[in-house]
Amino acid sequence: MLALWYPRPLFEAAGGNNLLLIVVGVDVVLGPLLTLIVFKSGKPGMNFDLAVIGLVQLGALAYGGYVVALARPAFIVFVKDRFEIATAAELDPGELAAAKYPEFRAPPWGGPLLAAADMPADPAERKKLIEAALAGMDLQQFPRYWVPYAQREREVLASADTVARLRASEPATAKAVDEWLASSGTKEDDVRCLLLRTRFAWVAVLVDPKTAQPFKMILGEKIGE
Repeated sequence: MLALWYPRPLFEAAGGNNLLLIVVGVDVVLGPLLTLIVFKSGKPGMNFDLAVIGLVQLGALAYGGYVVALARPAFIVFVKDRFEIATAAELDPGELAAAKYPEFRAPPWGGPLLAAADMPADPAERKKLIEAALAGMDLQQFPRYWVPYAQREREVLASADTVARLRASEPATAKAVDEWLASSGTKEDDVRCLLLRTRFAWVAVLVDPKTAQPFKMILGEKIGE
């Protein structure tokens, strides 16, 4: 789950710690606690009771895993001037089927894929997108407008900030970036920064200044703090 679906720090930034605590808490209640309540040595039907508890606990664990799978970041999409996450649960099957590129027609299981989203040129489609945005849906939920990330490297680099500019605009996030630069020995001239917004925090995505390829994500300022 952590190695593939939620590369660090996406799990923490997306509130995954709270979700994991709920899953573990439910399994603890449905397993050891229920066993403690019903267990009595020599009690008739004890084996049946324990088998039922085991099945209930496995069912709860399977459901928790299903929820975590649905919430996984399926795609990291460059939209306008920053990165956005499209989770597996957010992507409508009809929209996935309408994607121009086959790699965007199904949420991947091996970790999030990079994509870039283009605003449509057609005025009618733009109007539909504006209406969708009012309902809380943006370009990252519409695979039909996505192109491979490599096709928009120039636009990514044009939108990327230097670390110096990040310090001026997002000092809390820049502080986390500076700490990583100091610990890794990386020079700030060797990176460019774009922001990625999650539900609970901003993430600084460091990209190569020549290729625009992301190579490090750093947890930044918590949203609401």
